[in-house]
Amino acid sequence: ETLQRIVSTLVNKNDEIHNFIDMLNHTISNVQVNSSNAISELDEEFDGLYSVLHEMKGSMANTIQQEEARKIQALQDQLSQCSRALESSEELLELAVQSLDIKNPVELLEVENSDWIVTVASAFRLSLKPKVSDSMTHMMVDFALEKRMLQAVKFLPVPKAPEIDVAACLVADNCITVSWRMPEEDSRIDHFVLEYRKTNFDGLPRLKGEQRWELVDYIKATQYTLSGLKFDTKYMNLRVQACNKAVAGDYSDPVTLETKAFVFGLDSTSSHLNLKVEDTYVEWDPTGGKGQEKIKGKENKNSNTASPKRSTNSPRASARGGRDRFAGESYTVLGDTAVESGQHYWEVRAQKDCKSYSVGVTYRNPGKFDQLGKTNSSWCIHINNWLQTTFSAKHNNKAKTLDIPVPDRIGVYCDFDGGQLSFYNASSKALLHTFRTKFTQPLLPGFMIWCGGLTVSTGLQVPSAVKTLQKSENGLGGSTSSLNNVA
Repeated sequence: ETLQRIVSTLVNKNDEIHNFIDMLNHTISNVQVNSSNAISELDEEFDGLYSVLHEMKGSMANTIQQEEARKIQALQDQLSQCSRALESSEELLELAVQSLDIKNPVELLEVENSDWIVTVASAFRLSLKPKVSDSMTHMMVDFALEKRMLQAVKFLPVPKAPEIDVAACLVADNCITVSWRMPEEDSRIDHFVLEYRKTNFDGLPRLKGEQRWELVDYIKATQYTLSGLKFDTKYMNLRVQACNKAVAGDYSDPVTLETKAFVFGLDSTSSHLNLKVEDTYVEWDPTGGKGQEKIKGKENKNSNTASPKRSTNSPRASARGGRDRFAGESYTVLGDTAVESGQHYWEVRAQKDCKSYSVGVTYRNPGKFDQLGKTNSSWCIHINNWLQTTFSAKHNNKAKTLDIPVPDRIGVYCDFDGGQLSFYNASSKALLHTFRTKFTQPLLPGFMIWCGGLTVSTGLQVPSAVKTLQKSENGLGGSTSSLNNVA
């Protein structure tokens, strides 16, 4: 047996060595290929540099030739002018000499008036100085500095890893702003790459059970804001990488930022049979009751095992507590996760054709015929679009009319420990109504719908505007509702 174990170990070791040899040969091949690619890229870079220099040389030589042509043309024009003046002067000079030889007084009278012709000869007006110099020193170049720069050309260094400034990072309003800096200035940095992934683990990332990294490329600044996030995990891992034109550097040390938010789905096992439920969407289905009753009956006949959705082993299932479906005119569905502490926020959008719906919270295990707002253990706002629109806040079977427009989206803010339930216009963050009480049991989000559909958005942080309004409202004191139930 000992020998067998040794042989088995040796065989495994031999396999490992064979695999390692294959890996080394593959690595050698990759080195050769990558070196060839690097040389090709080097040739391309130098060819590009030669091309630039050749183009610059042609342009500068053309400038010199243009300057040469300009000077020659100016000198030739001056030369032609001098030649014409000389020719004219010689003719006048010959005429003057002939005049000096005349002895006859009559002939002298004829030429005495020619003195002024000689006086105004063009030769007297000529400047005997070249208009341009023959010097071309202003067209000289000195490439001493450029030569030193070219001699200093080296391979691009690998950028150092950036450092994320945790103190400057901000998590708010379903956005994460990440800020970082380089350990030392590097003018060759072209852009940055940001990677992030969601996690439920605090601290360093785990290898197992982690989501893949999401990438944001070509960031030019040293700060970036990830917006429109759904915080369905407790934390977010982030890391940053610097890149120059040729190579990417190492990633920064990853940081973990807390992104805790309230996440829940709709509990289809609690919903009225006339409601069609899909995770965070509920829709009125007038034909659903009979059909689902038949299916339910068949399931009960053909199976003695519980549905996986009804398993009591999951945390969400334990929140349901094995309650019955809503029935009668209580067209209601509850959330599958309870609020037991802290401050939470979610939003609801109704379809435009909704005839009636309610949004609120209730204690666990309401009666299957109970309607939101009509018991002392549930609170809601109710919208009725049948015939005419009415908007009201309901609790303990009492209603308070809200004389304000119905928003497209409703935000629900629940401060369990502070005993406060507020409803907001989710777009403008205007306060619609506030209930104040002392919650004595865990709360479940509740939704009633008749004719139409509701979409629930969870995984949202409490908006900054809501936090500000809460501080202002709490500072004023007093009640904002006549329906408060102070236990």
